[in-house]
Amino acid sequence: MSDKLRWGVLGTARIVRKTIPALQAAKNGEVVGIASRTEEKAREYADRHGIPQAFSSYGALLASPDIDAVYIPLPNALHLEWILKSLDAGKHVLCEKPLVTSAAECDQVRRKAEETGLKVLEGFMYRFHPRFEKLQELLAGNAVGKLTFIHVGHSFDAGSGDNIRWYSQLGGGALFDTGCYCVNVSRMVTAQEPSRVNAFGNYRDANDEDRIDTSIAGILRFPGGVTALFDTGVNLERRNFLELTGTEGRLYLDNPFGLLEEDSVLEEHHFGKDTIYHKIKGENHFVRMSEHFSDSVLNGTPLRYDLTDAANNARVLESLDRAARNEEAAAPPETSRALS
Repeated sequence: MSDKLRWGVLGTARIVRKTIPALQAAKNGEVVGIASRTEEKAREYADRHGIPQAFSSYGALLASPDIDAVYIPLPNALHLEWILKSLDAGKHVLCEKPLVTSAAECDQVRRKAEETGLKVLEGFMYRFHPRFEKLQELLAGNAVGKLTFIHVGHSFDAGSGDNIRWYSQLGGGALFDTGCYCVNVSRMVTAQEPSRVNAFGNYRDANDEDRIDTSIAGILRFPGGVTALFDTGVNLERRNFLELTGTEGRLYLDNPFGLLEEDSVLEEHHFGKDTIYHKIKGENHFVRMSEHFSDSVLNGTPLRYDLTDAANNARVLESLDRAARNEEAAAPPETSRALS
């Protein structure tokens, strides 16, 4: 293998307009091929991004000896199929979040990765931004005292029409599209798995067994008394924030999941006084993630986040989805008298 990881891209989803330039900007990788369901579409994207090879099918790209690893930006429901096919073809895999749609599917990926000796990483790119390195440093330094509450909001308006988020058979819906970030960041900052979860959802086509969730509010209870509250949706005003509150202070981060390269600020508050604004230099977290992945492949070093982490995230998402759809939360008891 050369000193650069040779990437192939499976698909021309909208996200590749941001991620292909990031893959190309990485110092230890290069994009050498892109595939679409038609040669015309593949060639259009190849020409637009300066990619040498265009493939008329995903299978044709996987068969190429010129490609070491693939980036998969396909709809959620197609991830498992093409991760397994990529591994069978001898390609390492960086896949958009969520890696797959269940813990059982993640176990299939793990077994195949172990069998082939290849690397697989779930593409939560925000984890590689220096903002989160600083945030974890502050938490470790007891900046908020005993962490008590995590509050995450992540929503936007997906519009209507043929957006894949409106199709359950493609793995759409708010929880698996935007809610997966809320669950992932809560697990990351606590370095724990929740012991209890609950959720409440709003749904499109409410009488359909296969109804799609448009918005979800969830609660995660972690050992030691930390509670994470999140709300997320794909038909709401754009919101994107993370707040960590403890006995000694509060940390606040605006736009924690955005693909931003400009400088940002991490706010540290202490009971209305001694507010500190930590200025964080802008970096493309997708570039940093791809460089970490490439380094792991080229040098045989461990990935920062493994498939056990991905399976645990999927397990929490499944539990939240089940709770929301089955309305498992108990109704409050009837009061003995009317409130005055």
